[in-house]
Amino acid sequence: MDSTFLQQMFNGLTLGSVYGLIAIGYTMVYGIIGMINFAHGEVYMISAYLCAIGLALLSFFGLHSFPLLILGTLVFTIVVTGVYGWVIERIAYRPLRNSTRLAPLISAIGMSLILQNYAQISQGPRQQGIPTMLDGVFRFHIGESFVQLTYTKVFILAASLIGMLALTYIIGHTKLGRMCRATQQDRKMASILGINTDRIISWVFVIGAAMAGLAGVLITMNYGTFDFYAGFIIGIKAFTAAVLGGIGSLPGAMLGGLILGVAEAQFSGMVNSDYKDVFSFSLLVVILIFRPQGLLGRPLVAKV
Repeated sequence: MDSTFLQQMFNGLTLGSVYGLIAIGYTMVYGIIGMINFAHGEVYMISAYLCAIGLALLSFFGLHSFPLLILGTLVFTIVVTGVYGWVIERIAYRPLRNSTRLAPLISAIGMSLILQNYAQISQGPRQQGIPTMLDGVFRFHIGESFVQLTYTKVFILAASLIGMLALTYIIGHTKLGRMCRATQQDRKMASILGINTDRIISWVFVIGAAMAGLAGVLITMNYGTFDFYAGFIIGIKAFTAAVLGGIGSLPGAMLGGLILGVAEAQFSGMVNSDYKDVFSFSLLVVILIFRPQGLLGRPLVAKV
């Protein structure tokens, strides 16, 4: 098998796993309240800054062991981004939940711009970064060439998998997960049965933001740089992954992220990296032509 194909496959799985983590936030919010949280990409952007701040604080207090350093940074970033998700729901969505469908969309776009400018003013417009935290690489020789997989990418794949499995367990096997599924199926009936649907919706925003926070730490570790505009492009890509897999489906968001990441990486390596975004969105259009509900989404049933 061609080493370039395998190398780009590894790169694509790494990128796709992060797309999947961010796509989870889009698909959970849509599944519960039928709206798109267009401020979600900016939550990811904020998490990149929080990652750098967490690393700096822990290093300042003398913590230099990689496992403790990254664990502390992950906990700090996930908790704070979860708070951001809660605030976004309370400010941009809850007051407009019973209004027209266009009002929350405009509110979310406004919140996105507010977060962008907040980061630009508070942290500066220049690109920032963190040093490499995990050196080393695995090399697999294939004939005269080789495929390499850095320790950082191995960590990203492992952390993404753990995050997805943990979320799958929460949604499928816990009381909170059962209440989330009940609210998704019928919000009025869930409320009649005693479920505080407002609280559940807030928790959905918090969980989605926490997944974006995890993705922000992983991406920042991989690329090392970020700026106040970092959430826009990757937010659109993650939203594309959610639609590709079937908006409202958690497995679909994960699958869509992996497919999008691998497709981008293979096109970049085999054809031209300048047009990888064109190829990604073209792939989305083609799939939606033949399967409008996405790969794992449920078809809409017309009401008579």
